Amino acid sequence: MQYNFSHFKNRVSEVTAWLKTEFSSIHTGRVTPALLDKVMIDSYGAKAPIQHIASVSVEDARTLRIVPWDKKQVKEIEKAIGMSKLGVNASVDDQGVRVSFPELTSENRQALVKLARAKLEDARVTLKKEREEVWNDIQKKERDGEIPEDDKFHFKDELQKLLDNAHKELEAMVERKEKEIAG
Repeated sequence: MQYNFSHFKNRVSEVTAWLKTEFSSIHTGRVTPALLDKVMIDSYGAKAPIQHIASVSVEDARTLRIVPWDKKQVKEIEKAIGMSKLGVNASVDDQGVRVSFPELTSENRQALVKLARAKLEDARVTLKKEREEVWNDIQKKERDGEIPEDDKFHFKDELQKLLDNAHKELEAMVERKEKEIAG
C-alpha cells in the first residue's frame, strides 16, 4: 500500500512560492516593481495593489516611477507608500510619483539578511506543522488497521526525505538572497 503525499508536496510548493514572493519584496540594491507588490492603495472605496491602478517602471537602479491611470490617485499612492514602512522616499511630480530607495548600508544589509532568515524560519515552521499533520494521519491509519506497522515507519522515512529536500531548497533560496543582498 502507498501513502498519498500529494497534499504535503502541494503545501511544500505553496510555501516555496510564498518564500519566493517574500524574498522578491526585499530590496537588495537594485529596485524592481515587485518591491511595491504589498503596498495597497485606497482606490474608490476599496483596497487595490498599485499595479492595478498605475504603471510601475524602473527609472534607475534606486528609483521607481509610478504613473497612475487616474491622476487623482497620486496623493493616495504617496500616502500608501509613506505608510508602507519600506523606508523609501516618495515624491510627487507632474508625471506621477517617484519612489527613491536609499543606498544600502552595512547595517541595512545585515537587517535584510536577518529579515530573510526570519522569513525562512516562518517557512520551516509551516512545513513542520504540515509534517506533523501527515504523521498524525499515518499513525491514525495504522491504528485503524488501514496500513501495517512496518509501512508506517517506511512512510515516516519517506516523509522525512520530502521534508529534508524541501529544507535544502529553502536554504538554497535564502543563500541566493543573502548573496544578492551582499552585492
